Amino acid sequence: MYVCSCFGITEAQVKQHAEDGACTPRQIASACKAGTDCGNCVRRIQALLGRGACPRRELVERRVPALERLDDAA
Repeated sequence: MYVCSCFGITEAQVKQHAEDGACTPRQIASACKAGTDCGNCVRRIQALLGRGACPRRELVERRVPALERLDDAA
């Protein structure tokens, strides 16, 4: 199913970018441009990310020490 019709980005592509480390709508936009034209898909992207599409976010929320150090260094 398409998430971003402006750029032809599918739900599967958004999930793949999330697995690759894009955990915010802005990071998804950087990876594939979804959400950068009309913006209608931004809420859908947020919903996908909020439903666990981003494994790294879950690790940070559980406070995995190695990831906290990476976030502090950025």
